[in-house]
Amino acid sequence: MSITLTLSNIQCGACANSIKKGLGQLPGVGQVDVDVATGNVTVDADPALRDTLVERLTELGFPEKNG
Repeated sequence: MSITLTLSNIQCGACANSIKKGLGQLPGVGQVDVDVATGNVTVDADPALRDTLVERLTELGFPEKNG
């Protein structure tokens, strides 16, 4: 299954690479796709990992957008 999150602070390809590397290290995470233009990140992972993903993304400097 996949989880899609809309994040703040994604501005370039380097941001996308940081996100892919940071999430790719987590157990249970498959492919990570980042759309820099929209700020959307799609992760192949169990939906139960959503909170873990959001926490890790916040640590990396890419918090989830509210609303």
